[in-house]
Amino acid sequence: MENGTAISIRLLNTISDVDAKTWDACAAPEAADGGRALNPFLTHRWLDAFEESGSAHWRQGWDPKHMLAEDADGALLGAMPLYAKSHSQGEYVFDHGWAQAFERAGGDYYPKLLSATPFTPVTGKRLLLAPDADAALAEAALVAGASKIASDNELSSLHLIFCTAGEAERLEDREFLTRKNQQFHWKNYDYADFDAFLASLASRKRKAIRKERAKAIENVEIVELTGDAIQPEHWDAFWSFYQDTGARKYGRPYLTRSFFEIAQGALRDDILLVFARREGEWVAGALNVIGRDTLYGRYWGCLEDHPCLHFEICYYRAIDYAIRHGLKTVEAGAQGEHKLARGYEPTETWSAHWITNPDFRRAIAHYLEQERRAVDYEIEVLGAHTPFRKG
Repeated sequence: MENGTAISIRLLNTISDVDAKTWDACAAPEAADGGRALNPFLTHRWLDAFEESGSAHWRQGWDPKHMLAEDADGALLGAMPLYAKSHSQGEYVFDHGWAQAFERAGGDYYPKLLSATPFTPVTGKRLLLAPDADAALAEAALVAGASKIASDNELSSLHLIFCTAGEAERLEDREFLTRKNQQFHWKNYDYADFDAFLASLASRKRKAIRKERAKAIENVEIVELTGDAIQPEHWDAFWSFYQDTGARKYGRPYLTRSFFEIAQGALRDDILLVFARREGEWVAGALNVIGRDTLYGRYWGCLEDHPCLHFEICYYRAIDYAIRHGLKTVEAGAQGEHKLARGYEPTETWSAHWITNPDFRRAIAHYLEQERRAVDYEIEVLGAHTPFRKG
């Protein structure tokens, strides 16, 4: 280390190689009292579900290499979710063009190191610091350790995707390249109820949403399920919805059926299912994850087409739930400009990239400068077209 402190780095071949209490002390210290985690996806139970189910497994190109940093006395300084990746699928920060360019130049872009939660475009800490550790020392140890692993193994790059803005800023001082993108997030401006949210919108937008909501529920009943109300039959139904979405996108869904079986036992308290039922049969549904102050919209699917049902189940019910439970934000996942008209606002997201080859690094840096200007312009333009009343 730069200050001469002796640090040891330990890699885990699976998250189950460390006990949940130790990991979660770094990943979710705010939940030590039994409350909700700020970001449930970083917790031991979620990473374990991804891995134990075979969804994030080396056979699928996600080889767990989670990292622990310890001081000379063996005290834990911090942890880092880390994977050796043989592709760029399931990340939502797209670097396929970088891979193609590097390989055309004769290099091997894969495997690369990735710090992320699998299949989850959700901002969260990537440098997980132990509560009693010196923050600067712990963060430096994690960054230096991961960078050295990439360098010693002649890997092309190390990526921390959907990291926090603060992490991205500090990583710039450690020769990382930062990348900006944007998602659509709904923000709770202390609304008393859904009608209060509607009152903040322009009249035309307000009327359009009311019309959509009325249309969506003409032939169906909407049911919210969380915790013990979720039963195996609901996962049977959701698996059908999830498979349908995968088929429509012409791709293989990332999560295995086993993941949802594990979720029933280990994750259901973190999950909100919003289902539509017609004549006693489940016909559509969305899976959301509940954080301490954020509701994360993750998956949607349907077996029947019903006008506006997607908007009702995925966006309006999420907003309504957030207001009723005092949540500050709804994150509706990647992409989707149609979210803008439903009150979701363009919001910056960040990633940080350590590139081993200096020539390749310079090329990526030049690209990112241009991309950042384009993203800034996009956010500015989209922000001018939110549905809220002006002034």
